[in-house]
Amino acid sequence: MARTFLDIDGVSKVFEIKNEKIEALRDARLQIDKGEFVCLIGASGCGKSTLLRIIAGFETPTSGAVSVLGAKIEGPGSDRGMVFQDYALFPWMTVRQNIAFGPKQKKHEDVKGVTEKYLEMVGLTQFADRFPYQLSGGMKQRVAIARVLANEASILLMDEPFGALDALTREQLQDELLEIWGRTKVTIIFVTHSVEEATMLADRVVVMTAGPGRIESDNRIRLARPRDVSAPDFNDQRRVLTEKLTSHVRRRALKTAA
Repeated sequence: MARTFLDIDGVSKVFEIKNEKIEALRDARLQIDKGEFVCLIGASGCGKSTLLRIIAGFETPTSGAVSVLGAKIEGPGSDRGMVFQDYALFPWMTVRQNIAFGPKQKKHEDVKGVTEKYLEMVGLTQFADRFPYQLSGGMKQRVAIARVLANEASILLMDEPFGALDALTREQLQDELLEIWGRTKVTIIFVTHSVEEATMLADRVVVMTAGPGRIESDNRIRLARPRDVSAPDFNDQRRVLTEKLTSHVRRRALKTAA
């Protein structure tokens, strides 16, 4: 039997803040195949970002484990790269230097070649010598994606990466991300609040709920690409996900009222 690429096995996380224990995540179980595009959606406080940070190795689970091809994650690694909403670029480095940083640290045999490859892939070759403050938000996010890919990551972790962008730029970057994913076959785990964005991008949409954070449902999106947000089947799928996302909130409200 083939080994699962990414295995999230009974992961829970409890934070202790000022002697108070806060259960952020409870018994998360999920298996993700190599090359899949998975979106995590849910309201604030449902554990999406906590789970993403555990996969990245930035947080240690209180119980359970995450493994890649059977190897337990015990800290950050170059096989996993994180892209944040606020870009997290080095402001004193140019676009080219930001992208080249990882390959240089790893003493890659062709730093220039790999840097130029990903500069071209994200369409920023002509902006290679600019600094982050000279770029638009969309361009900064392209640099952040290229920097992760240049580090030869096999898993791209994205925490609401397009949340701060205007609608037009967001749609453009969604299309570009799908093109990059198609070219690289990298595994993507993408956190978003937007049901439409999740339906547009993902092979699977994992609905998470709060109180404590847990996985409520795992939904395969059986829509051909490219996807049309105005198509009836797209809107049917979006309605199904919205219902799953909101039904838990209604149940909690009724339980509290009772």
